Formats: sequence, C-alpha cells, structure tokens
Amino acid sequence: MAKEKSQKNPLAKLFGAKSKPGKSTRAPLALLEAKAKGKTISDKELQRSAKDHLWLHFTRHSPFQTGDMLIIERAEGHYLFDSKGNRVIDGLSGLFAANAGHGRQELADAAAKQMVQLDFMPLWGLAYPGAIELAERLLSYAPKDLNRIFFTTGGGEAVETAWKIAKQYFKLTGKPTKTKVISRMTAYHGTSHGALSITGIAAMKAVFEPLVPSTIRVPNTNWYRNSHLHESEEAFGIWAANRVEEAILMEGPDTVAAIFVEPIQNSGGCFTAHPAYYKRLREICDKYDVILVADETITGYGRSGEMFACQRYGIEPDMMITAKAITSGAQPLGALFMKEKFFEPYKEGTTILPHGYTFAAHPVACAVALANLDIYDREKLVDNVRTNSPIFRKTLEKLYDLPIVGDVRGDGYFFAIELVKDQKTKETFTKAESEKLLRGFLSKALYDAGLYARADDRGDPVVQVAPPLTMGPKDFDEMERIIRQVLKEAWKRI
Repeated sequence: MAKEKSQKNPLAKLFGAKSKPGKSTRAPLALLEAKAKGKTISDKELQRSAKDHLWLHFTRHSPFQTGDMLIIERAEGHYLFDSKGNRVIDGLSGLFAANAGHGRQELADAAAKQMVQLDFMPLWGLAYPGAIELAERLLSYAPKDLNRIFFTTGGGEAVETAWKIAKQYFKLTGKPTKTKVISRMTAYHGTSHGALSITGIAAMKAVFEPLVPSTIRVPNTNWYRNSHLHESEEAFGIWAANRVEEAILMEGPDTVAAIFVEPIQNSGGCFTAHPAYYKRLREICDKYDVILVADETITGYGRSGEMFACQRYGIEPDMMITAKAITSGAQPLGALFMKEKFFEPYKEGTTILPHGYTFAAHPVACAVALANLDIYDREKLVDNVRTNSPIFRKTLEKLYDLPIVGDVRGDGYFFAIELVKDQKTKETFTKAESEKLLRGFLSKALYDAGLYARADDRGDPVVQVAPPLTMGPKDFDEMERIIRQVLKEAWKRI
C-alpha cells in the first residue's frame, strides 16, 4: 500500500516530497509579497523589480545598471505622473496615440460595459455588433472609394496584412509575379519580418537579416536637405515621385505590387510633401498597376488637422493603414482600409485570405474606439487642430533664434525641430556627437524640465513633439519655454 501511495504523485520525486501539483515552489517575488500584505509599494521596490524582470522595447538597458528607470504611474489629461512624484507634459501623446488625452472616463465606461455584454470573441468565421458598427463608422470618415476594413491590433500588423493581401490579390487576378514593395528611405513601418523589410532604416534591420526579399527604397521628401537642388518644393516633390517610376521600371512593372508612404513621414523628423508629389504618385501607380498604401498609423485620427492626412494632402490611396489613436491608445486596435476591388476575388467559391489575428477587433477595443470617436465628434478635436496648428507652428518657430535649431517642420499637431551645428550651412552632427547630444543629455533634460518628448536620430537629430489634440496655445507656450531652456543648455555643452 505504501508503494501505491508514493505513485499517486509521480512529480514528487522531481519537485520534492513537499511540493503540491499546481503550486509553484518558486520563492514569492517582492512586489507580490508586499501587495499581499497590503503595503504601499515604493519607487525603490518598483525600480528593483523592473530592472530584474522587464525587457523594455527599443531601449538600452545598460544605463539602468547604475541609474533609475523612468516609471509612469498614472496619467490625466495632458500630464504624466511618475513614481517619484513628478508631473510632466505629455508632448508625445504617449506614442502618437493618446489623441483625446489621458484618463477619459467615457472610454473606461465603454470598456466596462462591453466586458459584461461580450468580453471576447475572435473575428473568425463570425462577427459581432461592435466590429460591424465600428467598420461602418470608420468608413464614414474615410477618403473616397475606401469601403472595406480588415481589423488588426496595431499598425505593424496592418502593414503586414496590406502586403499579404496585395500579393494574394495579384495572384488571384492573373499577375502572380507582382510581389515587390517600394518604400522610402528612413521610413519606419513596423517590426515583424515583413513590415521590417519594408522599413527603410538599415540599422534596425541589420541584426535580423536575412529579411523578406523584394523590397526597394526610394528617396523620401526631406525638403530641408534638398532645397538647394531644386527651384521649389513642388519641383522637388515631382522629382521625388519620378524616382518611384524609375524604381518600378528598373525592377519591372510586372514585379512591383505596392508602395508604402506615410503622408507625414515620422522617422527622420516629420517630412511633409507638396500635394504635387502625391498627385504624381497616383498617376504612376495607376499607370503600372501598383497599389498605393498610405500608412496613417501616426497621422490618422486628426493629428494632421483632418481626420486623415490623405484628405489634407489630396492623397487617393488604394489602402490606408490606421492604429494608435483609433482608441486614443486605451486599447490595442488597428484598421486597414481598402478599396472593394481587393475583396472581389473572395466573394465567390472557396477562396479565403489565410491570415488573421486572435485579438483583432476585440469587442472591448471596438467599444472603446466607438466611444473615442464620440469624443472626437462632440469636442470637435479635428477642428481644434485645424484652428491651432498655425499657432503651434509659429510658437515653435520662435526657436529659430537659437543657433542649434536648423529647421522646424511638420503639420497639424506633429512637428520636428532639427538640430544643427551651423544654421547657415545646415551642418549636422556626427554620429558620436548626436549620441552624446540626444541620449547623453537631451532626452533626460527635457523630461527633468517637465516635458515628455522624443529626441530621435534615425535620420538627422531632431526633437519631436506630438501633443494630445486637446491642447491649445497656452500649452504650446509652455512646451516652447521648456524646449528653449533645454536647447540653450545643450548649445553650451556643444
């Protein structure tokens, strides 16, 4: 009998006689212990646990071996509050997402109500009211001819989806060799293997190569660095668009499926383009049967001063990618808009798109998105951007009196300040100097002065600001004051 009892728990020998199935033998973690005892968790405890267990995205962890990690505990309106008790302006809307500001009770209420009604279902072989209503609501704001939506959980997934649909569409319509994709230099389109292949930043791709083949790069629309070569921004835009035609002809029109462009290119620092660029791009895409994909992951939902930047710049996309601010960042959600022609091959027979995501169009995310759009309509957030963007630009242009400021560019509530060694010659910083300037000083100094912004060097060094769409002139003045203070100190250090 004793032998029979010992065999009832075959794991006892492996984990020890005192272990019980289903219960971990690992020592309790400090935060869990403190929480179980009802203790307030200190910043010191948070720091220790974060450094021991978290892997932050796009982050160097070496500074945390000796210094503290920035830990944001809560957010409200335009402000972030960290674990050390500091309040700072959120000058980046989280990450171009919290367009309606933070702490919106309407979004929390919508999420709670939906959780009780339908907490989860995948959009696989069935639908549910929230996804249906949201699709129709989104299309009511969309550029003309876009009337079909494929939901994802983010922008990178929507980029991946767009490329897959483009490839399968051409196979189904008798053009199986059209698989290649064109994108612009320094452009960022995501981190999955397909989206990263489309991304135009060599340093981000190198460690993951080989990536998906058949992606081609063309010049971006950096007018600041090309103005000396062209008589006008319009002429430069047409020149840049013609490079797309050149790439198509070089690769072979029967091999190119799509081109991906951001209406305002984020990476490199808010590159806009003359409307002539997009008009010419549309002509080229029509001529060679190339799908024009507008990546509005950042610019969508009011940031440009229109609901979608395609509408602001007269872009007529075949597909349009959105995410981030669709829920003001309160839930992960993305939406790929497209023309009906891409869906036509799937209406008959047994053809399917063998692609999807478990949490795409999550019922709670859809409910939050609908509530978020109600806020947009009720508070006229897009009108607020359209009215105040010229004031925002003029406020930031005051910084031109600082010798370190070379260019202020962007649109809507999305601007970049390019930093230079010499305003007249536009001489930029070396990689080592940029490293010291941005990571060694600017990022922390801006935060310590009260502003969460982005110091970025994926192209030439810039400081980017993209505040919530609820902000106004007084907030712009405060941001300019902080940026001025920090840039003055940066120039002294140079």
